[in-house]
Amino acid sequence: MIPQPYLLFLGDAPDPLAAKVAQGIRDWRPDVAIGQFRMAGCNADMKLPDMTIAEAAAAGAKTLVVGVANRGGMISPAWIAVLREALAAGMDLASGLHNLLRDEPELVEAARTHGRTLHDVRVPAVKYPIANGKRRTGKRCLAVGTDCSVGKMYTAIAMERAMHARKLKATFRATGQTGILITGDGVPLDAVIADFMAGAIEWLTPDNDPDHWDLIEGQGSLFHASYSGVTLALIHGGQPDALILCHEPTRAHMRGLPDYTLPSLEDLAEVSLRMARIVNPACQVVGISINTAGLDEAAALDYLARTEERMKLPAVDPFRQGADRLVDALEALT
Repeated sequence: MIPQPYLLFLGDAPDPLAAKVAQGIRDWRPDVAIGQFRMAGCNADMKLPDMTIAEAAAAGAKTLVVGVANRGGMISPAWIAVLREALAAGMDLASGLHNLLRDEPELVEAARTHGRTLHDVRVPAVKYPIANGKRRTGKRCLAVGTDCSVGKMYTAIAMERAMHARKLKATFRATGQTGILITGDGVPLDAVIADFMAGAIEWLTPDNDPDHWDLIEGQGSLFHASYSGVTLALIHGGQPDALILCHEPTRAHMRGLPDYTLPSLEDLAEVSLRMARIVNPACQVVGISINTAGLDEAAALDYLARTEERMKLPAVDPFRQGADRLVDALEALT
């Protein structure tokens, strides 16, 4: 287990979305986030106390968590001095970047000198099987998106909490670094060798009680030129009974791809269902999750109402409004 509480490192994140790891921890595990560290030029803010390394150590921080998820998942050379200072102050380091902490000689030496641990959560810890496509008992719901970082993880976590409040059997299945840091378990799917990605999701969502729902964290988008492969592995490995469509309405283009516009929800439903029904012919789209963080209350309600009328499916912002209507849609399938 990664020692808690955390100091969330926002580094020099160019915008709030670049610090989505920190934002996820702040929103879903505020009890373990005691402060944030921001470097010059940082344009993200978790609304936590800004702390120096010394202040965070004095306040009891046990681990500095790299809260940045930049394109390519790289540790910036500009961060190294701060990360070394945290180790010297008695903190562990945790990161979900592709560029591993353990591959940075200066950090390895500092951790050895000060008796601290480097936690790389984006490293597969299991020898995953190749997918076999066999049906499993239990139910599965997967969040799929029109783009990256549109709220797929938030949707699945919000649904799990709503289902637990109803005493229903449900488990959030983390498939990315933020979800793993929030829950302490999961599969870092985009770090799994491609041949084993779908098998990793079969392993993550095994046979279960007939009335149990696995709520699978989505990744990427079938329409994203960079990250579609991980989405397809989730669909085929997860064999979902239900899909939740996720969308962020203020995006001008695909995240990191300025030449690509987002698909419509209709296109997302059609393509996702076509892929899902290869492994589960009974799969259905049951609801729509809209990330309305960029809209005021009136605009958000208007957008949701228009989307629901157009798509003939419940459309909600599960973080802003709660996920009860999406859970209602799941219960209607059983």
